[in-house]
Amino acid sequence: MCDMCDENAGSDMTRRGLMIGAAAGGLAMAAASPAIAQSAPQNAITPEEALARIMDGNARYVAGERIDHDYSAERAETALAQFPVAGILSCADSRVPPEILFDQAPGDLFVARVAGNIVNATGIASLEYGVLVLGIPLIMVLGHTSCGAVSAAVDTVEDKVVLPGHLPQLTEAIRPAVLAARLQDADDLKSAATTLNVRYAMQGLRLGSAILAEAIDAGKLGVVGGVYDLESGKVIPVA
Repeated sequence: MCDMCDENAGSDMTRRGLMIGAAAGGLAMAAASPAIAQSAPQNAITPEEALARIMDGNARYVAGERIDHDYSAERAETALAQFPVAGILSCADSRVPPEILFDQAPGDLFVARVAGNIVNATGIASLEYGVLVLGIPLIMVLGHTSCGAVSAAVDTVEDKVVLPGHLPQLTEAIRPAVLAARLQDADDLKSAATTLNVRYAMQGLRLGSAILAEAIDAGKLGVVGGVYDLESGKVIPVA
């Protein structure tokens, strides 16, 4: 589920260091922009509110009713500080751009992307930073239909395909989802493996990070899953 979770203890970026950095960054931001310091940031919301915001955005995207953004003004504003409303652990697939499919502006999402939306040490560290320093109240693990990484993992299990380079490290991380899908005797093995891979990643984030687990237990962070349908554009929730 989490191929590198045991590396957390060896990270040079300790929780203490992150919190000190967050405090320093907050002071610098307040000094540079009194207006930002005096108003509540957009991510000072509950995990449920954050989920509703991004799913409402996906509904707009599917309906072809995306909000028109003034990117010049938004760029100037986000240059001062960032307050993303959600973190997204997404596949690196070029057809899955989180800001577009959730209809969010630059600065609204904190995105970590890796093929197969797998959980590893660097991805966990990125999301820990998002939670501790940036205050994101929600993380969504986002898989998608027709995922090449999942397909490759299925091929290594079903047809014993041997992949070159570092690709076996990727497919090995997805292999547990493929094996579990086989046990379910699913009609569509790749689709079932895609959903299970999202679930395993959700578990891996919590089991692989005491920081994230503490925020979840405190009710400050929600971790949810979804599968993006390439054809319809809809994000299907994964429980």
